[in-house]
Amino acid sequence: MEQPVDADSRTELKVPQEPKVPQELWWSVLLEGIIAIIVGIFLLYEPIATTILLIQILAIFWLVEGIFCLIPLVFTKDGKWKLLSGILSIIAGAVILMYPVISPYIVLRLLIIFIGILALVNGAVIITSALKGGGWGTGILGALTIVLGLLLLTNSLAGIIILPWIFGVFFVMGELEQLSGE
Repeated sequence: MEQPVDADSRTELKVPQEPKVPQELWWSVLLEGIIAIIVGIFLLYEPIATTILLIQILAIFWLVEGIFCLIPLVFTKDGKWKLLSGILSIIAGAVILMYPVISPYIVLRLLIIFIGILALVNGAVIITSALKGGGWGTGILGALTIVLGLLLLTNSLAGIIILPWIFGVFFVMGELEQLSGE
């Protein structure tokens, strides 16, 4: 009743490799890291002014992107979604540039609401995973994620005040971790 075992048939496990950066693009990865560290330090040192500047850069990007989205539509008649996207980008960019003091508050508030909803959904998914055998630690993590989401949704002002520092820490620590890992 024994099954013959073929000693020559071996199953090899292939471990996925981390994607390598092409040699000709090493400088762009370095530049991105340097910019992230500088922005992170500015967010930690002067969070309000840096946030206002970053929101203004985002507004200019949206304005230019909206214009470039509309240019091809001059030559073609289809593209209703592209037209809508271009118009909304131009409006968002123009409004942010016209109201530079209040617009960072509005943009950050919308971001906090988005992060709060995302935390609620992720917390529910994590708790579902815990109920399917993920363990107590996973369940506690899911509950804490839901609490974070509820806190952000009920007190978004605290999130707006703390968010630039959180981004600053993540930018600096994330890039330093990348540098030490290589």
